[in-house]
Amino acid sequence: MNSATSYAFLALAVLLGVTSNSFAKSAEGFTLLVPSIITAIMIVLCMYALSMVMKNIPMGITYASFAGLTIISTVIVGVVRFNQIPNLYSMIGLCLIIIGVLMVNLLGNN
Repeated sequence: MNSATSYAFLALAVLLGVTSNSFAKSAEGFTLLVPSIITAIMIVLCMYALSMVMKNIPMGITYASFAGLTIISTVIVGVVRFNQIPNLYSMIGLCLIIIGVLMVNLLGNN
């Protein structure tokens, strides 16, 4: 598996992670069956995609990238789908996460 394929699997893992997070909110504490089942399926698929990424990219870089990108994407879904607008301090923290992900990926492999 080459680097481009690994990053494609990373993007898939982020998409699946965000989907699982969104359905977890909709599951209302796992009291609703269908969103609960979708959440479980999405998180298992997400972990599979992450395991594929780790074949080529170091675990620390993989997980740091996954976590940061999933957080940012989940916030965007929260704004669009659930009308949850982050405050100033949250926005500053999110910017720091983006900077961290960029540093890990661009400078962490040297």
